[in-house]
Amino acid sequence: MARVKPKLSRREQQVLDIVYARGHATAAEVRESMDDPPTDAAVRTTLRILVAKGHLRIEQDGPRYDYWPTVARETARKSELRHILQTFFGGSTESALATLLDLKPGDLTPEARRRMKKMIDKTAREGR
Repeated sequence: MARVKPKLSRREQQVLDIVYARGHATAAEVRESMDDPPTDAAVRTTLRILVAKGHLRIEQDGPRYDYWPTVARETARKSELRHILQTFFGGSTESALATLLDLKPGDLTPEARRRMKKMIDKTAREGR
């Protein structure tokens, strides 16, 4: 069974989200990406906490430290989506998809619709 990582504070989650969005980041890059950034020391402290909790790892890049997620983006994406599906949609993929389509009405191009239909048809053929 997978080890459960400690819960994150709001600021820790914000920093982790930035690192995931960028793929990896230095403390300065994290701070630049924040709307209302705390001090440089606070960002560095938060990054160290995320390393200690097992969410990030550090690689030295010359004089800088680069922070990388410890969980692959695809794995994290699936885990978060499962959580959202269960928490907000009662596990219903149909309800989640309907909500996604309602978020930006008319935003799907005909090509995007065709690709989505192909994905749905493929999963049906595979029995998923």
